[in-house]
Amino acid sequence: MELDQAYRENVNDLYRYLYSLAKNHHIAEDLVQEAFYRAYVHLEDYEIYNIRAWLFKVAYHAFIDFQRKNKRLIIQDPLKENGPVEESPEKRLLEKEGFKRLLKDIDSLKEQEKHVLLLCDLHQLTYYQASEVLEMNVNTLKSHLHRGRKKVMKRVKERMRADEG
Repeated sequence: MELDQAYRENVNDLYRYLYSLAKNHHIAEDLVQEAFYRAYVHLEDYEIYNIRAWLFKVAYHAFIDFQRKNKRLIIQDPLKENGPVEESPEKRLLEKEGFKRLLKDIDSLKEQEKHVLLLCDLHQLTYYQASEVLEMNVNTLKSHLHRGRKKVMKRVKERMRADEG
């Protein structure tokens, strides 16, 4: 598969993944560019069987490098991020708000649990693909995923109880 085709098929998913990590539109865009630049430079060096999983791995490492370089990532609250205001149906607004709350819950997890949950549940990577991206054992990944899902479900249920009361 050529990089152009891989870009067209994966750029939006990589952006969403990096945005969910960085919580900043501009940083996520820069990291997507960095990930595809790295892919362009190193694509010929590797025999790649699954370009999607490999691109997520490259994006993950670009994020980690960015975090290390900047020591402390300034995270912008997605609920406060200014963007173009669009008139949308109430249902879409509620779904978007619920998704932002879910991302906030996921963000409160331990680092490994957060990455596993984002890759497996949000971006639909298989256990094996996600374990390759994060460079961890599949059983360890499953353990992090189970604990992360459990914690997120607990937070969602607590929030629902609080909203009802």
